[in-house]
Amino acid sequence: MNLSYWEIKSWFTNIDVTIVGSGIVGLSCALHLKEQHPKAKILVLEKGMLPQGASTKNAGFACFGSLSEILEDLKSHAEEDVFNLVKKRVKGLQLLRETLGDQAINYKNYGGYELFLQEDDLLETCLSQKEYVNNLLQPIFKKEVFSTKPNSFHFKNIKEPYIFNPFEGQIDTGSLMEALLQKVQSKGIKILNNIAVESFLEDNHSVKVKTSSHEFSTSKLCIATNGFASQLINEAVKPARAQVLITKPINNLHIKGTFHLDKGYYYFRNIDNRILFGGGRNLDFKGETTTEFAQTELIQNTLENILKTVILPKIPFEIEHRWSGIMGLGNTKNTIVKPLGNNVYCGVKLGGMGIAIGSLVGQELAQLIA
Repeated sequence: MNLSYWEIKSWFTNIDVTIVGSGIVGLSCALHLKEQHPKAKILVLEKGMLPQGASTKNAGFACFGSLSEILEDLKSHAEEDVFNLVKKRVKGLQLLRETLGDQAINYKNYGGYELFLQEDDLLETCLSQKEYVNNLLQPIFKKEVFSTKPNSFHFKNIKEPYIFNPFEGQIDTGSLMEALLQKVQSKGIKILNNIAVESFLEDNHSVKVKTSSHEFSTSKLCIATNGFASQLINEAVKPARAQVLITKPINNLHIKGTFHLDKGYYYFRNIDNRILFGGGRNLDFKGETTTEFAQTELIQNTLENILKTVILPKIPFEIEHRWSGIMGLGNTKNTIVKPLGNNVYCGVKLGGMGIAIGSLVGQELAQLIA
């Protein structure tokens, strides 16, 4: 397709910063850059009709990690690193809520629960380490984070008690991205969809960008594609698919909150009188290390079985939608926010915590560019 003179002049000329990816990180970066440099011409490119990856496909958990997840992180990270990870997630969630407002993202502070299956010995480990983790996180929350609660939602085939976290909430992912897109566009930042960046080449003063429809130059280039980062840059981040399903509305649904199972590999919540349930990547790590949006029989059948035997026993339900999102993971939980050259930068590897840290990573990226 040949662009017109007007299209080239208005959208692809004298660009100060081009951001690849219109998810939480990319849009947050654009917002903070515009605040610092109101006259800057900022262009956001998105390869999908809507933000690809995970920003519009996640479960809407405003969380910072269950007790078992934090204990698992302590096996491979220093205590100080785990403390800083949780601190960044909490700070990122606060920044997201301050930027958009709780009403715009439909934030609900119902609390978070961790459940433990009967055949698992993880509960005993968590109970024995609960006080230690609470003491570790006390400087962040100033209160006890993890406590116990009885099985008030009447789940089946689980051990009692639950581990409860009063600081966890849930959001409406669609409302979040709508509000973020509207705020970015209101600042005069241009967003172009269905344009895939294929490659880029940096010279002394600019970056030449080749897309699926056009080639152009930009003063600065920012990669904010997280799970798809390996298609453009050589950093230690790999794609990780997360499969999700949601039921049709259920009459008198009594479940309210965000729930974690099996070290966070499974997660579910209430939304619009439905149960949204995702996870199962641990059933096939190799197969789920992919950028392909699809579902597999193995994982979908497992999700449905847990719905029937644990979450909604003796409650009829039907599955209405199934989908998948692509996260960006690595050997550690630390994000990658760094310059890749004189004029190229990246903010990737969110470790499955995009809602929690996406806004903060976007802010850090903008500060790095500025």
